[in-house]
Amino acid sequence: MTAAVVVVAVLAVGTYALRLGGVLLADRVTPPDWLRRLLPLAAVALLAALAVTAALTEAGRAAGVARPAGVLVGVILAWRRLPFAVVVIAAAATAAGLRLLGVP
Repeated sequence: MTAAVVVVAVLAVGTYALRLGGVLLADRVTPPDWLRRLLPLAAVALLAALAVTAALTEAGRAAGVARPAGVLVGVILAWRRLPFAVVVIAAAATAAGLRLLGVP
């Protein structure tokens, strides 16, 4: 238990130091133009990687078929600009229905 507390404390201090460093160095460090253009794309890539990982894996293994199918339904409905509640309910219903039918 104490090792977990130490790890959390170290991560908290490191996160705080990184954020504080950004505030303190914002006026002193000017990144190159190419880096300024790429930073917004890095955020998009990070979020896309997180979404794909969450959609396709479960506990370090492949999630089966039901979850990716639900995510696909949600993506299609969101692309068609349906309301958010409809997208979430349809995606969850798709995954739940497939699991109810025995599809992993």
